[in-house]
Amino acid sequence: MDKVFKALADDTRRRLLDRLHEDNGQTLGELCARIAMTRQSVTQHLGVLEAANLVSTVWRGREKLHYLNPVPLHEIQERWIDKFESPRLRVLGAVKRRAEEAMTDKPTFVYVTYIESTPEKVWDALTDADLTAAYWGHSNVSDWRPGSRWEHVRTDGSGIADVVGTVVESERPTRLVTTWAAPDEEGQEDRHSRVTFDIRQHAEIVRLTVTHEDLADESERADVSSGWPAVLSNLKSLLETGHVVPQEPWLMPAH
Repeated sequence: MDKVFKALADDTRRRLLDRLHEDNGQTLGELCARIAMTRQSVTQHLGVLEAANLVSTVWRGREKLHYLNPVPLHEIQERWIDKFESPRLRVLGAVKRRAEEAMTDKPTFVYVTYIESTPEKVWDALTDADLTAAYWGHSNVSDWRPGSRWEHVRTDGSGIADVVGTVVESERPTRLVTTWAAPDEEGQEDRHSRVTFDIRQHAEIVRLTVTHEDLADESERADVSSGWPAVLSNLKSLLETGHVVPQEPWLMPAH
């Protein structure tokens, strides 16, 4: 138990456990891509977690996969939490969550589509300026490195960007996170929303999940709720058939 408490005392090791909770069975390279730290340092932290039995490993060919082992955490809960005021703590936790949600929660829109393609082709369709111009009516322009600026530029030759933002995470071909803002609000971070593209392969298809969060209000959520399905339907058509749908889907009347 001492090793478990020691392992949990470090913020980096807690973040590694969070990453495995989100997506269990990751390689060292996949974990390093989400942690701003050298491979050697991440390896040392994983060693501490393995010694505490919080992480177990399995070899798949030449890849070493890391899995979260929740058993020690369950033992802590049984020994230190369940027998001490567990019902009261659950009530207090629920009150805290509701209070936090009331104070900070902003509308979020999530859309999932399945595409007969590969993660690499879907990634390119989201980031290549020419491909986005073909199905979106705008070119997404950036070098797509974390921290870089990106622009959603009109294709009419004006060079006008209707949306700008920053690349937060860029893990080709599985995950892209960017902020979104109107050009005149670029310096007002509290006005920015955030879009996450999660790309997962299953056999010969890809599941693309788009999460647009930190929206200003329900009116903005309604706008993106009609915009994203139209854009992603056009993307799906382009990748599966080689051409976009005959009419621009975002121009179709809502009713």
